[in-house]
Amino acid sequence: MAKSKSLQMQNVGIVVESLDNAISFFTELGLQLEGRATIEGDWSGRVTGLDSQQVEIAMMVTPDGHSRVELSRFLNPPIISDHRNAPVNSLGYLRIMFSVENIDEMVSKLTKQGAQLVGDVVQYEDTYRLCYIRGVEGLLIGLAEEIGNK
Repeated sequence: MAKSKSLQMQNVGIVVESLDNAISFFTELGLQLEGRATIEGDWSGRVTGLDSQQVEIAMMVTPDGHSRVELSRFLNPPIISDHRNAPVNSLGYLRIMFSVENIDEMVSKLTKQGAQLVGDVVQYEDTYRLCYIRGVEGLLIGLAEEIGNK
């Protein structure tokens, strides 16, 4: 099957209370801050359906430059809902999964930043070691270490 270049994922957006804390967490995970700005004006409200929005954003990029996480902190309008701590079997977006080289080392680094392991680090066949963590502000993050081709 031929690969299509007509569809590429640009980023995943996450709304946070503290942009600085979220940047610090995702930097510890291995992403790099690509840019930070305040987005406002008629055009931005027309895209999201939120009139008069003012949002501070930070774009984080993976080291390979292919994947991005857009962190947003709404200044206006105020936050109206919070589902960060919903259990993993809730409807809607679940988590972001990152491939890491050493899952034990990454879990150790992130728990020092306040993250908590959700369950256990488990092995899936001879392919991956996997876990979920609750990171900054209760965000659910998946970590996967490939072990089959080492």
